[in-house]
Amino acid sequence: MKLYIISNRLPVKVTSADGTFSFVRSEGGLTTGLNSLQISYEKHWIGWPGLCVDKEEEKLEITSELDKMNFHPVFLTEVQIRDYYEGYSNSTIWPLCHYFYAYTLYKKSFWQAYKEVNQLFCDEICRVIRPGDVVWVQDYQLMLLPAMLRKVYPDLSIGYFHHIPFPSYELFRILPERAEILKGLLGADFIAFHTHDYMRHFISAVERVLHLEFKLDEVQLGNRVARIDALPMGINYDSYHKASCNPQVKQAIDHTRKLFGNHKLILSVDRLDYSKGILHRLHGFSSFLEHHPEYHGKVTLAMIIVPSRDHVGSYAELKTRIDEEIGSVNGRYSTMDWTPVCYFYHSFTWEELVAMYCVADIALVTPLRDGMNLVAKEYVAAKSDTPGVLILSEMAGASVEMTGAIQINPNDTEQIENAICHALEMPVQEQVHRLKRMQAVISVQTVDKWAFDFIHELRNTYLKNEQLRHKRLTAATIASLKLRYDQAVRRLVLLDYDGTLVAFKARPEDAKPTPELIALLQRLADDPANHVVINSGRDHYTLEKWLGNLPVSFAAEHGAFYKEHGVWHNNMKKMDWENGLLSILRLFVSKTPGARLEVKETALVWHYRESDAWLGALRAQQLVNALISICSRQKLQIMQGNKVVEIKSPDYNKGSEVKRLMVDMHYDFILAIGDDTTDDDMFQALPRNAVAIKVGSISEIASYNLPSQQDVLPFLSALARREQRHRKGEMIKRRIETTVDFLKGLLKKL
Repeated sequence: MKLYIISNRLPVKVTSADGTFSFVRSEGGLTTGLNSLQISYEKHWIGWPGLCVDKEEEKLEITSELDKMNFHPVFLTEVQIRDYYEGYSNSTIWPLCHYFYAYTLYKKSFWQAYKEVNQLFCDEICRVIRPGDVVWVQDYQLMLLPAMLRKVYPDLSIGYFHHIPFPSYELFRILPERAEILKGLLGADFIAFHTHDYMRHFISAVERVLHLEFKLDEVQLGNRVARIDALPMGINYDSYHKASCNPQVKQAIDHTRKLFGNHKLILSVDRLDYSKGILHRLHGFSSFLEHHPEYHGKVTLAMIIVPSRDHVGSYAELKTRIDEEIGSVNGRYSTMDWTPVCYFYHSFTWEELVAMYCVADIALVTPLRDGMNLVAKEYVAAKSDTPGVLILSEMAGASVEMTGAIQINPNDTEQIENAICHALEMPVQEQVHRLKRMQAVISVQTVDKWAFDFIHELRNTYLKNEQLRHKRLTAATIASLKLRYDQAVRRLVLLDYDGTLVAFKARPEDAKPTPELIALLQRLADDPANHVVINSGRDHYTLEKWLGNLPVSFAAEHGAFYKEHGVWHNNMKKMDWENGLLSILRLFVSKTPGARLEVKETALVWHYRESDAWLGALRAQQLVNALISICSRQKLQIMQGNKVVEIKSPDYNKGSEVKRLMVDMHYDFILAIGDDTTDDDMFQALPRNAVAIKVGSISEIASYNLPSQQDVLPFLSALARREQRHRKGEMIKRRIETTVDFLKGLLKKL
């Protein structure tokens, strides 16, 4: 079995010089964590090799060399890189996810290229994948890929990790392709984010855009679930914590100390990007120098800015503004022997960077928005024998774990100024205490643990989906059930109404039976072997009005009323609803736009199907909490169904009706179909050999599952097909003939 890690770029950079290709591995946090992952899978990587080649022989040469490393290239053209990577990925998705809406660009060519490249990745995966393999998709450049793979391989184990922030629904809804992207991500079994905030935003977007309902961290998608969780990515803690023992790092530390002398060193490390808050940081440092002249000549801000997309207009403009601001600060405050801001516009080697971490008295990490920000963790980990203070933006994903940092709002330059003062004046003992507190967290939540936890959770979700797939009604299963149905002499068919025989409607009174449904129920009831019962929470007046002409039985309002042989029976007296109970329900109707109250003889039902998904779920829980004490006193039952909260007597439910039907009656085939939690009562009351089918969400109690209400009528039609009746008659005839022959033989012997 193989684990295929899918990312925009391979962890190797391929370059070309004089017709010769060179291959240099990159050792980022993700690569390190996945390389050390201890699992039984053989690890492979699929991604763009980093250069565009047109000639087939060059592609073959690169592919052959990368294959030795278990790397599989996806070759992209310069136009695709421009429109898919620089375009949709980094000019549409990136600014939107980082809350820079004004920077977001929309072009049809961007979206077309994004879909096209995601399909190229899908094609490459399908070329190499085998049954039992696992696919782990990385990040926002490939959000359509999980669903593309699911379409080709329905049973494939697919995971996805989102390495950048996921924005709130109010911002994400702006994206024209929002539905396609969410559907693309939901092709995965397991989807993870750095923090619970991003996880919450994603769930909110799915519920509001796709109108799917999550149960805690899971959403039902046909005959499988997709699970969502927060898994904060870590670093290779030991490599940073023990770095000061490395001879090359020691040498770099000595050089760094000589460079900055006795100045207090504030370190800032970023990639060139507007989301990093570099200008805000410079303004905060400038304000600090303006208001605290006592630190002139004593404090230096070292800014390491790694070039990134500087040929893009907005990035080039940002670079110009940063240069100007640094020049302004240095021009105003520098002296012959002191430069306030030391500016490095290039990347450092790992040894040089760790040396800066070790020497720096303060790390100033203040992005305006960041998925995680590993610089903060690397700085804290590198402090093995020296004190230091971390100033961290509360907008960075790392802020959730790094509670020992001085946390600030990066938009407030005054907070940055005050945090620098606080850090410079902090006693060494407190610095060490804060560092140890943060090290205790990040030394456990390492990149190795992050990768292992992801694969473990993906495996568990996949195994759950495997179990759920066994409940799927396949053609073979339906044929087997059909055979049992045909052979049965006495059948009980129990059918829920809303969500089972008819689709849910925003207004319950609109869920009238279709001519197709009435014809099907008539056909089922015409079979003398069948006893058909509509077992519903609906009131008996509505059921009689819509279906009363059919020769079927009814159990209305969860068994409070039932109809047999054309006569309605009342199992209980009409409820006298207390005014206090009604006033609570009416209050929640008024507080929830779209909600309504249905007053039945035996139940009160608070509907919120037309309400906003988030508000409806919130109000439903609040309503239940408000009702608990009053319903407990009156010995009433609170039931939460599909977009409803119902208050009723506990004496009757769909299960009690099943028990009544089975008294003194033997059935050799029992079929029950329902979609709601209330139908679990019906399923639980059935004998072990009964066929219980849950529609939509999968029930632990039901033996089978139908993905949607649209599948119910075709399934029932397949059972009731008339041509099968002839075969059933022939089988009964053969049974009778066999029995007669047996009796004749027995008489002869006697």
